[in-house]
Amino acid sequence: MKQAQIFHQYIWIINTLRACRKLTLEELNQKWMNDGVIDGNPLQRSSFNRHRDAILNIFGIVIECEPRTYKYYISNNEALNDDSIERWIFSTLAVHGVLADSAAVKDRLVLENAPAGEEYLDVIIQAIHTNRRLRMGYKKFEAEGYEKLVCPYALKLFHQRWYLLALNDEEQMRIYALDRMTMMEITDETFEMPANFSSQAYFAEYYGVLTDNTPMAHVVVRAHKWMPNYLRTLPLHHSQRELDSTPDYTDFAFDIRPTSDFLGELLRHGDGIEVLEPQEIRVKMCEIVARTLKRY
Repeated sequence: MKQAQIFHQYIWIINTLRACRKLTLEELNQKWMNDGVIDGNPLQRSSFNRHRDAILNIFGIVIECEPRTYKYYISNNEALNDDSIERWIFSTLAVHGVLADSAAVKDRLVLENAPAGEEYLDVIIQAIHTNRRLRMGYKKFEAEGYEKLVCPYALKLFHQRWYLLALNDEEQMRIYALDRMTMMEITDETFEMPANFSSQAYFAEYYGVLTDNTPMAHVVVRAHKWMPNYLRTLPLHHSQRELDSTPDYTDFAFDIRPTSDFLGELLRHGDGIEVLEPQEIRVKMCEIVARTLKRY
């Protein structure tokens, strides 16, 4: 059986248990056959147990069984609500399965461009896995190209672009966009990854990929029009929390380093979002809007 078909079975089991919450193996098997997952063939207990183990290993999703009712359920649904790699893999495979089954209507599906720079992902991931230094060619916009040796720490996907977080020869952490890379190779040189390094923690105080020395701030924004529901369903940052709400607007707070990535995201929503505090950020937003108006 092809690997893609097996992944399709994993996704089907996860989505079915999420939708139905609790099912016996017999109930799950009936839905399995009704949906024709493997041409209507039944889901054997041995296969289901193997799938349970694989789902745990790949996605970090725990499928447990109630001893009294013998019903299976996902005991850690929160695993699919965070920013982990397992959550991203699940989402990617789920979308891939839907699109693969939708070839007949492909002309009616409108997609965004695929992330740029993906041709270097295999090499970078291999280097991260083996703690090997990378030699890369890099060319910023409107600048001379150069080659550099770096220690790859982490990869981040942001706004349809892949970025590499790496330690350079000057012992400085830098972000490199994969779509600006001109070549990439693994060297024989190894490096020691700090035992306490966490990519999630490194980016935790930021929105996006810019990680400069912008100081932490308690940012309060007022969401108008449709924006409150937009922010509720798709929070901008893990620190986001709702304050006051009225029929006309809702206030949200963030504890974050307000870099240009974050301010740019707020500006992207036009008059749907207004910065209330701190005053210096409000003033900065006004200056950006004023400069924009001069363009027109």
